[in-house]
Amino acid sequence: MSLANGRPYLAIPGPSVMPDRVLNAMHRAAPNIYEGPLHDLTDRVLVDLKTVAGTRGNVAIYIVNGHGAWEAANANLFSRGDVALVLSTGNFGHGWANSARRMGVTVEMLDFGKSVAADPAQVEAALRADTAGRIKAVLMTHVDTASSVKSDVAAIRAAIDAAGHPALLAVDAIASLGCDALLMDAWGVDVLVAASQKGLMTPPGLGFVWFSDRAKARCTGGDLCTPYWDWAPRAGATEFWQLFCGTAPTHHLFGLAEALTMIVHEEGLQAVWARHATLARAVWAAFDAWGAGNPEIALNVRDPAARSHAVTAARLGAPHATALRRWTESEAGVTLGIGLGMADSKDPAYHGFFRVAHMGHVNAHMTLGALAAMDAGMKALGLPHGPGALEAAAAVVAGR
Repeated sequence: MSLANGRPYLAIPGPSVMPDRVLNAMHRAAPNIYEGPLHDLTDRVLVDLKTVAGTRGNVAIYIVNGHGAWEAANANLFSRGDVALVLSTGNFGHGWANSARRMGVTVEMLDFGKSVAADPAQVEAALRADTAGRIKAVLMTHVDTASSVKSDVAAIRAAIDAAGHPALLAVDAIASLGCDALLMDAWGVDVLVAASQKGLMTPPGLGFVWFSDRAKARCTGGDLCTPYWDWAPRAGATEFWQLFCGTAPTHHLFGLAEALTMIVHEEGLQAVWARHATLARAVWAAFDAWGAGNPEIALNVRDPAARSHAVTAARLGAPHATALRRWTESEAGVTLGIGLGMADSKDPAYHGFFRVAHMGHVNAHMTLGALAAMDAGMKALGLPHGPGALEAAAAVVAGR
C-alpha cells in the first residue's frame, strides 16, 4: 500500500509549485492581441517585473526558458571575439559559459567549485591583470540551482570597481528572483536574467532580461544581435507586437500577472524574502539534526551566508539519496530534486546527492511536510540519522 495518493508535492527547484490562482488565470479563451485588456495587463506586468528585480532600468520578455535568457543576454552583450569573465559556483556557471562559447565569445573562467561562493578578491585580481581591458563583462550566478551556492553580488560589483575595470556585471538570477533578496540597481548590476518557472510561480516558457542604461549604451551594434534577440525593440516598443517580436505569449502573461500581483502587491517583496529565509533555515535545521547521527548526511554549503533561500543541496551518501527520493515520491507523494551536476549520472557517487526546493508558492506546512516525509523515508529505509530533525525545523518556524 502506498500513502502517495492525494495531492502531490513537487519539491524540486523548478518548475516550482504553481498557485491555483495562476493556473486559473491562464485557463481562459485566447484574447484579442491587437488592443484592449491584454495591452493594459502587459503594461502592469512590465512595471511589476522591474519592481521584483529592484530596478528602474529596462526589461525585455522572451518566449524561452532560462537557457534562452542566457542566449538573449549573450546576443546583446557581446560580439564575436569579445571576452567574458565567468564566475562558476556550480553547474549553471559552466552552462552560461558554454552558451557564450558556442556563440563565439572568448570565455575566461574562475571556477570556485561547488560549495563556496565566488571570491571577490580573486575577481578583483583577475580584472587588475586585464590591463588591456579585454574583458567586456563579468558573468556570475547569484544562486546556482544545482549546488545551492549563493554569491554576494554587491561584493563582486565592488571588486570590479576596486579594480578600476570597465567590465559590465551580468547576473543569472534564475533561481533567486522572488526568493532571495535581489536589488539590481542598488547592487550595481548591468544585466540580469531570470525565468518564469521558479520564484515567479509561472509555468516554464518566459525568460527575462533586465538591463541598465549603461549596458544599453555599451552594447549597441553587436554582431550577435539578430532581430529576435535584440532587446532594444522589446524594451522600447512603439507597437505591442515588438514586445515579443511577434505574437504575445498570451496565457503566460495572464499567469505571470497573477503571480506578480501575489508577490508585489499582496504579500510584498520583503515578506516574500522573509518567508523563504525562514523555510530555508527550517530545512537546514533538520539536516543538522539528521547529520548528528550520520556524518554522511550534510548540507552542500557549510557557510549559511552562502546558502540559497530557494533550494538546498545536500548529500546522504550513495546510494541512499536516490533511494530516499524514490521512497518519498512513491510512498509519500513528495518529489525531491536530483543531485544535478554534483557527479556524473553514470558515477555511483551520483546517487548520494539530492536537493530540497523551498521556492515560490511554498508555506510552512508544505516544507515541514516534506521534511516529515524524508524523516519517515529514512526510518523506512533503515538509514542511520540523528533524532530531533522535525522538532528543530518546527522550532525555526515557531520562533521566526
